[in-house]
Amino acid sequence: MLETALEAHVSPETLRKIETGRVATPSFPTIAAIAEVLGLSLDAVWAEMNPPESGAEPTRAGRFAGERLAS
Repeated sequence: MLETALEAHVSPETLRKIETGRVATPSFPTIAAIAEVLGLSLDAVWAEMNPPESGAEPTRAGRFAGERLAS
């Protein structure tokens, strides 16, 4: 955890809080930096956090109806 935090330029305490859910909405740059260090695409992170509802059909944009990117 320490190595990941340092490579992502976040404090180990911040990473620990994100992992335990004590930071409900980490900033986009923080998530992007951690994902990069872990070798994950932001699409993969998004898909893990927001699995499609069963029976949902993808829209032309490749997302599912009712789904939007967080801002």
